[in-house]
Amino acid sequence: MIGTRRPRVLLGFAEAFAAIEAVWSLQSAGMDVIAFTRRGSRSAIRRMKGVTVVEVDAPEENLSATGAALLLTVSTMAPDAFLPLDDMSLWLSGQIELGRQIGLGDTVVVGPDLAGVEFALDKAAQIDAALEVGLDVPGSVVFRGVADVRVDRWPVILKPSDAVMVVGNALIRPAGRICANQEELLAAKAELRPGPIVRQTLVRGVGEGLFGFVGPNGTVDLTAHRRVRMLNPHGSASSACESIDVDPELASRVVALLERVHWRGLFMAEFLRDDNGTAWFMELNGRAWGSLALARLRGYEYPAWAVQSALELPKSPEPPERAPHLVARHLGREIAHLGFVLRGPQTEATVTWPSRWRTIRDLLTVRKEDRLYNWSPRNPGVLATDTWHTLADLASSRRRHA
Repeated sequence: MIGTRRPRVLLGFAEAFAAIEAVWSLQSAGMDVIAFTRRGSRSAIRRMKGVTVVEVDAPEENLSATGAALLLTVSTMAPDAFLPLDDMSLWLSGQIELGRQIGLGDTVVVGPDLAGVEFALDKAAQIDAALEVGLDVPGSVVFRGVADVRVDRWPVILKPSDAVMVVGNALIRPAGRICANQEELLAAKAELRPGPIVRQTLVRGVGEGLFGFVGPNGTVDLTAHRRVRMLNPHGSASSACESIDVDPELASRVVALLERVHWRGLFMAEFLRDDNGTAWFMELNGRAWGSLALARLRGYEYPAWAVQSALELPKSPEPPERAPHLVARHLGREIAHLGFVLRGPQTEATVTWPSRWRTIRDLLTVRKEDRLYNWSPRNPGVLATDTWHTLADLASSRRRHA
């Protein structure tokens, strides 16, 4: 029983894009935070006050050791709740839930049950469910493996059906590829991982997200945003996003999808809205999302609310009655965005590409509604560290794939 003491929450991975804002959300609601991080990795959470950091083996290198370390943390530190922040930690939440079922602790997973975890990490299953509730989905075909992929109309995007997959004793996040012609398809077949592949018609549009969480009383506190800029114009996470009003028709269908799979916990439904106004369903993320900063800046404390709901605690703070519309910008990703624009497109499938001079102008323009991800005047070193690590990690990744 929690009683009068502060709730204790284990979350991770600390390297997840939502980690910093999630920690501040929980701390502002009076919770103690334990963050697990890959051994030897760089994370701005190490600069955050009042956070207990636990190192574990990277699941990409030793999955069994990662799982054992998490279960040991649960048994020795006895957190009240476990909050997954990315797809890998969502997969690992299943191990926490299994441990709970066999009596290894009372830690509550703030998220879906085992069937929900499977659904959240299976893009093919999500496509089927989205079609059943009437959402618009780009033309999609699921193949048993990349070698079986056939294309009759270009361009397409190839997505591994599994958001994460176990390969030996490693948990990996497989990448997808955009293909504009047969030559690019052959290159993709040589590089993509074995396993089911979703081939989709490549849709052009502006990214939108619908956010919320499902508690005992159903889906609540929906908000939405639109991407202003992507880190990589080919398609990636946002470097800047703006809040928008919730589309009621879209929301009703997403709620129907969540009810169909008996969802619980945080979620983000991702869409691309084309020039004709059609919102194409891309995927459902079953954990905290990267643009969490924008929600928090508007007064929507999703991580705290989800934990409070899971632990049957009073909801605090209350949602705002009239949240202001804002723009959230990630400093490191905004700088990197300029680098991607200057480099130019890397596939013939790209129809449009941002203007270099317009990109420079937009990045240097600061408006009154603009805010920064991961900024706190009481802990400014967090933003500086996060910006440096973002740029260093992107540079390192580019060198590895050069």
